[in-house]
Amino acid sequence: MTQLEMARQGIVSDKMKQAADSAGIDAELLRQRIAEGTAIVCHNNRHSNGRPLAVGKGLPTRVNANIGTSKDDTSIDKELEKARVAVAAGADAIMDLSTGGPIDEIRRAIIAETQVCIGSVPLYQAACDTVVKKGKAIVDMTVDEIFDGIKKHLDDGVDFITVHCGVTRATVERMDNEGRIMEVVSRGGSFTVAWMTRNDAENPLYEHYDRLLELVKPYDATLSLGDGFRPGCLADATDRAQIHELIILGELTQRAWDAGIQVMIEGPGHVPLNQIEANIQLQKRLCHGAPFYVLGPLVTDIAPGYDHITCAIGGAIAASAGADFLCYVTPSEHLCLPNVEDVHEGVMATRIAAHAADIVKGLPGAMEKDIAMSKARKTLDWETQYCLAIDPELARRRRAESGVDEEHGACTMCGEFCAYKVMDERKK
Repeated sequence: MTQLEMARQGIVSDKMKQAADSAGIDAELLRQRIAEGTAIVCHNNRHSNGRPLAVGKGLPTRVNANIGTSKDDTSIDKELEKARVAVAAGADAIMDLSTGGPIDEIRRAIIAETQVCIGSVPLYQAACDTVVKKGKAIVDMTVDEIFDGIKKHLDDGVDFITVHCGVTRATVERMDNEGRIMEVVSRGGSFTVAWMTRNDAENPLYEHYDRLLELVKPYDATLSLGDGFRPGCLADATDRAQIHELIILGELTQRAWDAGIQVMIEGPGHVPLNQIEANIQLQKRLCHGAPFYVLGPLVTDIAPGYDHITCAIGGAIAASAGADFLCYVTPSEHLCLPNVEDVHEGVMATRIAAHAADIVKGLPGAMEKDIAMSKARKTLDWETQYCLAIDPELARRRRAESGVDEEHGACTMCGEFCAYKVMDERKK
């Protein structure tokens, strides 16, 4: 039985217990939410060294870090270092999006390297195998080759797979009729649209969705229903193509649940501040409360080099409104492949957004951390401040680099005019 099937039968599995304990939630409550589809326990039966991750309603807002090679940088060692840095920085999950070099070896090495939840986009595998190994064009992939790519990832132990099942001919028509500045910016979405156009056929992952469900079920992996029509700029946000795809994903969610398979939904993208909450509400309504996994959202298009900040702003608002899982963006977004430092900064920025949202959600323990930090600041207890900091190493290093006089306790911002000290003197 899958985790969803067990939950519906009132069984609290070992995976549920482990995930609930890690999340600080009652295992029975988690079971109930899995049964209703508002939470998932993400873990592939083949991921022998992996820890089950609970995502969804009433749980901490989760953070994902994307890594992976490209044709221009194929180093396994670099990607493994990024994986280590992402985990050390507090990422709950890693997605391997490799499209260059020995991608099978890279994926397997990343899975072996860490116990965190692993995601991927198997269509990249199919595309790379088609182009590099078989010398064909992406649009010449066969349906069997697409499914072979999915099976390879599941066999390796990938916990959740992004599949662009909601990219359909009808959705493409809506996009074309309405018009977009950036059309399709999802890589997997663009592959799918190009394939459909060349072959004058429906999306295989939509047309053969039952085959996909049958393939996934023995692994008990999670379907992450991808947003192939996510907006790539603010002007394209919340348009007909995006919403039509979301309607389809809601229908596919129910079909997956009927088959006993857990689902989460992927979301935008580039979204103006005043549309973020509406996007979350639409997803929750149309997709029946399934966990929502959002990229950003990025709240402006003009900040290359600082898009980890535009992402954190949108992510905090989205998660406060009910998004469950935030995919980070690094400072190199829209510019180049991220390096190790970019990965660290991206995870930290998104963790800040997630924590800010958890305070709004009233998650047990979230506000208590901020209260503890405030008390430590009031008493100039620097060691406690370092321990409570989201990035302890950075906090310690920046203070040390300032040349502060530790004997007097205050920082170099105020020195002898420290407000805390002034208020302490007032009471003497």
